[in-house]
Amino acid sequence: MKRLISILVSLTILVIIYTRIDFSGLIEVFLDCHIAWMIVSLAMVIPITGFTAWRLQQLLPPQATIGLWEANKLILAASVLNMVLPSKMGDIAKAYFMRERGNLSGSLSLSIVVFEKACDMLSLLLWCAFGLLLYPRKDAFFAVMTVGIVGGLTVGLLLLSSRAFAQTFFRLARRLTPRKISLKLETLQTSWGEMHGYFWSDRAQLLKIALTSIFVWFLHLLQIWFFILALNAWVNPVTNLALSPLAILAGLLPLTFAGVGTRDAALIALYEPYFSAATGAALGLLCTSRYVLPAIGGLPFLNQYLSTVRLMQKR
Repeated sequence: MKRLISILVSLTILVIIYTRIDFSGLIEVFLDCHIAWMIVSLAMVIPITGFTAWRLQQLLPPQATIGLWEANKLILAASVLNMVLPSKMGDIAKAYFMRERGNLSGSLSLSIVVFEKACDMLSLLLWCAFGLLLYPRKDAFFAVMTVGIVGGLTVGLLLLSSRAFAQTFFRLARRLTPRKISLKLETLQTSWGEMHGYFWSDRAQLLKIALTSIFVWFLHLLQIWFFILALNAWVNPVTNLALSPLAILAGLLPLTFAGVGTRDAALIALYEPYFSAATGAALGLLCTSRYVLPAIGGLPFLNQYLSTVRLMQKR
């Protein structure tokens, strides 16, 4: 039911967007696109997936039996499941896959996925904070966004670096949330504690993972800038570092299907000073392709993981 509601919300927002823009102008934007840049920008999915898979492989302990090709398949299969299961359950399913195929304990495999997602979020916030601090427009909205992003980045780094702060944070969060959410936070708290013990035992490895995550998210944001060039538009690269993460964060709000709708509206609004709403809508469609293309690539590998997903749903 939640998935159906999110799809309906996405469709409603898209209908509002496309009734307010010049739809023929949207078609014209794609017809007039720069073919070479379009090919390059869409092909960026390949190195992004490859580096993400390599990072996952580096996160695993030496006794794990998951190679780089298997890690790529896990990433792609999780992309498929994230499109059809609620609440990013594809990433949780990935933890089950690693437990079954990598000879890992359930808690350790979940800890690895939690750490992977934490690195992704902190890297996105880091680039966003960097871009916002250099962004010349300093009105009230961007001032609030800068404070919020820097604050979120600070809290995230404290959660990742200080076990005492993390325990206090989770205890407080569990007291303030309903029982159903509190139980999920309890599981996350346990995994977070194990994650601290596992990753801080090797600081050189931790630094390598952190730098890789920052680089992977640079590639994500670079791809969006390439999309803009493919649409024959222009935005300063530093400006793109400020605006594109805000649009991605809007797409992470638990309102819509895979961020469709909220992300599109955010792109149109944020990039309004730089190009037309039709170009912003086209950019929204291309940003959605960043999630659709890996999902399509993961379809051939999904079959071998479905039994694990069924087991996960039973539990």
